[in-house]
Amino acid sequence: MRAIQITEFGGPEVLRETELPDPVAGPGQLLVDVDAAGVNYADTHTVEDSYLARSVLPLVPGAEVVGRTADGRRVVALTDHGGYAQKAVVEEHLAHDVPDGVTDGQALALVVQGLTAWHLLRTSGRLAEGESVVVHAAAGGTGSLAVQLAKAFGAGRVIATASSKDKRDLALELGADIAVDADPEGLKDRLIEANGGKKVDIVLEMTGGPVFDASLAALAPFGRLVTYGMASRTPPTPVQAAQLMGRSRAVVGFWLMHCLGRPGMYREPMAEILAMTAAGRLVPRVGGVYPLSEAARAHQDLRSRQTFGKLVLDVRA
Repeated sequence: MRAIQITEFGGPEVLRETELPDPVAGPGQLLVDVDAAGVNYADTHTVEDSYLARSVLPLVPGAEVVGRTADGRRVVALTDHGGYAQKAVVEEHLAHDVPDGVTDGQALALVVQGLTAWHLLRTSGRLAEGESVVVHAAAGGTGSLAVQLAKAFGAGRVIATASSKDKRDLALELGADIAVDADPEGLKDRLIEANGGKKVDIVLEMTGGPVFDASLAALAPFGRLVTYGMASRTPPTPVQAAQLMGRSRAVVGFWLMHCLGRPGMYREPMAEILAMTAAGRLVPRVGGVYPLSEAARAHQDLRSRQTFGKLVLDVRA
């Protein structure tokens, strides 16, 4: 089968197309003929071995696939690795049937980024009716879904940040009440101004560095900053306990892998957001479709912040 494999760690340049033996499904697993694979920012960390889970070489990246099983089911599934390939083995309990009316790209947008957005708001952020929510990188895969879900879940004001006017306009189109420049310089003041002069209740943050610092400073008493990435590859200033106690603020980390296997944390929210998408109440945006052979270009574009929405590898191309 055709696959993208890495035999050394590094940047997009280490992603190379090759021929590999077909994988074989074991007990409790499914072999999926892959139609498309999703590209996540976490994949760029996996390729350079800077992710939360360490990588082992050689490696076929890719944590999500959509395709057909031997009995004809159309499924979307999480994988451990191995998604950037024509065939992938997935755990049966992590495969979800895709409803009619949901495209391959939309399904891929939901299985990691949609579930992440759902849990950022429901599980970690514990959004209450009427609270304000800041969504950083609001035109990205997770952010574009978090904007929509925050409105659907009853947020009082959704404040989007993005690095360009086009991306801010997209966030507004998706339902954000206001969109501001993501530049860390002056960000705290812009967030407070965007919330009518009041500090904010929830921030969904995946950049790290000074964006994290400004977001924490913008939190209201009992506010929650949910951190789920470090796209800048720059750590924030260490948080001291007194900073949290002094304003009754919380910093909560989130990693989707901790939801797998826990009752009610995978299949149920996945079913909810798939149903919302099939009904047109949630609109995952596909920002780019690349042939499998151009996985390196997809990573380059993602890392350079040139993209919006979900990036997809067309494995059939």
